Amino acid sequence: MPEPSVTQLELASHSAVPAARTGFDGPFLLRAFLGGTGRANATSSLSAAPDPELEARITRIEAHYARLGLAARFRSTPLDPPGLTEALEARGYRADKGSVVMAGPIGFAAEDPAAQALPAPDEDWLSVIATADYQTPARREEKTRAPALMMVPAAWMLLRLDGRPAATAQVAADGTLAGLFDVAVHPDFRRQGLGRRVLGAAVAWAAAQGAETAWLQVSADNAPAIALYRQLGLREMYRYRYFLQAPTSPS
Repeated sequence: MPEPSVTQLELASHSAVPAARTGFDGPFLLRAFLGGTGRANATSSLSAAPDPELEARITRIEAHYARLGLAARFRSTPLDPPGLTEALEARGYRADKGSVVMAGPIGFAAEDPAAQALPAPDEDWLSVIATADYQTPARREEKTRAPALMMVPAAWMLLRLDGRPAATAQVAADGTLAGLFDVAVHPDFRRQGLGRRVLGAAVAWAAAQGAETAWLQVSADNAPAIALYRQLGLREMYRYRYFLQAPTSPS
């Protein structure tokens, strides 16, 4: 099967992580939720073509988010129009460390009797995610509301050991693509290969929905996770960064 393109993966990322509000300004997709996850609260370009209205468009986008009480956040990908990075930096935006998008065949699919496919995140699932240091109340609330907003089949995988919630993943089956998110292992169960197991169960569920290619997004500085994903046959497709305006110092 041909490798998915940047456009296909960006579109799949928007389907897999829903937002309560969406809109367009030219080639830019605007998404807003509760200010939690980056994907659900950012704007991103879906076309790398030159944009003669870029400066005016950025101003309008900032105003849209300000009306919602949110800071404007731009997701910078290979689909950016020329000059976007320079325009944002001139306005005081600064980029985060960035993330890597990886993809590959779902040859590591493996059903696991200890893993359950939930129709929505329950308290046990959320208790594992809560051990990850990047979780916030807004992100948690967005996750609890996400199932009602999903337009593609999705499952929240929970792997239990000795009756205790031990590892999680979210999986979204978008045609032949299986998007993987929220891979976490409770601190009490780490270094036992549970990340690999819950991922195998997640893509096995997605394969039953017709998926053939797995993909995910991982922080660029998370070397252990990247190494695991490479072992599973995934490779880097591209990178993206979020640009946020730097806070102004009081005068």
